[in-house]
Amino acid sequence: MIELHDVHKRFGKQVVLDGVEFEVREGETVALLGPSGTGKSVLLKHVIGLIRPDSGTVIVDGRDVRTLKRKELSQFRSRIGYVFQNGALFDSMSTFENVRLGITDQDKYNDLDYCRSRIAECIRLVNLPADTIEKYPAQLSGGMRKRVGIARAIAGSPKYLLYDEPTSGLDPVNADIIDGLVQRLDDELGVTSVMVTHDVRGAFRVADRLALLSEGKIVMQGTPKEFLAAKHPKVQEFLERDFDNPSFAA
Repeated sequence: MIELHDVHKRFGKQVVLDGVEFEVREGETVALLGPSGTGKSVLLKHVIGLIRPDSGTVIVDGRDVRTLKRKELSQFRSRIGYVFQNGALFDSMSTFENVRLGITDQDKYNDLDYCRSRIAECIRLVNLPADTIEKYPAQLSGGMRKRVGIARAIAGSPKYLLYDEPTSGLDPVNADIIDGLVQRLDDELGVTSVMVTHDVRGAFRVADRLALLSEGKIVMQGTPKEFLAAKHPKVQEFLERDFDNPSFAA
């Protein structure tokens, strides 16, 4: 379980998070919504300890992430797969080498036979051809690079998957493919997921619950059905930006 309580974060004079309350229950997928630049990625990086709050608590499985020492933090992160917005693949490495970086257990990482088997399985899970393993990022389409990034995130058999804008920059067809993949991996792997996105339609397809971040606060967290019925002006304003038809149902 992931819990953020009264989390504050500012960069200089800019307040990014202003008393955030956020919860992700075991086994569910939560989509974190909000316009670009509202601090969604900053919130996500608090969960994995890449950014520490100025005040407030970040609790994962009962442990306060802020208090973890370097070795404890490394062990903690080994249970979390992180999908970066742009894929964050290393151009000089093949797909095999990029995905191998996600294997966090040092003994398994050094076992080449295990790596070949595990990486082939991860490539299969993200619906890529087997020969993708031999290719380099420059030889892959944008959608394929996104899926390689997801393969790397699941290579270490994580308990949690954190997605930072997994469909940004993709055409609608590839965005739908990634959304379907997120949903299927959650079901097949039994992971708990947080997906940062500004794509409301995709979030409604994938998530068990939604959370809207606006002006540094979570203004609402609930099911897609609860969001559609919400009277909160910030929720209505955000949904109207993406839904041509206000009676849209996921």
